[in-house]
Amino acid sequence: MNMSEIKIFSPASVANVSCGFDVLGFCLELVGDEMIIRKTKSQGVKITKIEGQKLPLDIKKNVAGIAAEALVNAYPSKEGFEIEIYKKIQAGSGIGSSAASAAGAVFGINELLGKPFTAHELIGFAMEGEGLASGSSHADNVSPILLGGITLVRSIKPVDVIKLPCPKELTAVILHPKIELKTFHAREIIKKNVSLEKAIQQWGNLGAFISALFNEDYELMSRSLKDEIVEPVRSLLIPEFKLLKKASINAGALGFGISGSGPSVFALTKGKDIANKVSQAIVEVFSPIGIDFEIHISTINNQGIEIIPN
Repeated sequence: MNMSEIKIFSPASVANVSCGFDVLGFCLELVGDEMIIRKTKSQGVKITKIEGQKLPLDIKKNVAGIAAEALVNAYPSKEGFEIEIYKKIQAGSGIGSSAASAAGAVFGINELLGKPFTAHELIGFAMEGEGLASGSSHADNVSPILLGGITLVRSIKPVDVIKLPCPKELTAVILHPKIELKTFHAREIIKKNVSLEKAIQQWGNLGAFISALFNEDYELMSRSLKDEIVEPVRSLLIPEFKLLKKASINAGALGFGISGSGPSVFALTKGKDIANKVSQAIVEVFSPIGIDFEIHISTINNQGIEIIPN
């Protein structure tokens, strides 16, 4: 089928997942951006409309434009492409706003070209856009958006990403405080050197978490959802982080941590009943602060980007 236009839903995502800084990520349901991409007679890439956020239309200054241009340069076409972006994910929210735009752009163009690239190959192009947003190219957000589910980034040079199994009852609770925390700034405060002791603890937790996914071992998962390296520093930027974490664990969460670079935080639970209790506990802690927020309960989205029928 030769399509000239495609409309897609590009979902939000949670990166790092406590024990997997820059290597783990999972994809969310319901929360995400919509994009329309169409072929044009003139070559090149243009962003013609952005609604929901004040972001640049200039393709050199927009993650979607940079990612799209990287793909088009690798697979030249006589036709061009124009992109409309309907942002539902706030920039600087910590749930993959830039990744949704970058991944959505390359997914849509690839579909219109007849799928010359695999989903795995698209990760490299989407990473080009992420480099603009955070100052360094990383794949922990774009990978689950393009592959679906939970992913592990073994390497980015070359790109080597593994899709991990997802236990059926695994549910996420996401608190998004309506404050902006740019990834670029959040990366600046991270220590460049880590003690061998902390590194060993982190390796152990990451390996155990992956084993827990394969074996649907929720108790092991709970013991593994610990961040010895980044959370102690970044949590200082998030209002009432320690209280939120304590309340979530007391309400039955398997673990609690920072989503990406923040300010969003997440809890993982076994089942939606516990997720509802955790959500209530989070709201009780955060509401008195006086900062606007959104809270989402989501199963893990195993599909990733979805084509919306016209």
